Amino acid sequence: MQVIENKNELRYRRAKDRVTKIKGFYTHLTIYVIFVVFFIYLNLNSGSFPWALFPIVGWGMGIFGHASEAFEYSIFFGKKWEQRKIKEILREEDDFLKF
Repeated sequence: MQVIENKNELRYRRAKDRVTKIKGFYTHLTIYVIFVVFFIYLNLNSGSFPWALFPIVGWGMGIFGHASEAFEYSIFFGKKWEQRKIKEILREEDDFLKF
């Protein structure tokens, strides 16, 4: 019974950590949207050069990175790659321990 309780506790902690990451992303996204509006407003009132694009695009790349971490998505290193790599490392450790 102890093993089942530990397994459920571990699953709960993982789910809670993931929800915390997602919540942090949405907070970051909300602040980003507010500042995008602010940057555009300032840019429209300050001149003709579209300087607001620089912080908007730069910060947008950060938002993309945060989203990929929060939602556990990667263009290059997806879940399938991760699972294969874990199995490979465990196999290598097993082979090493046999000697």
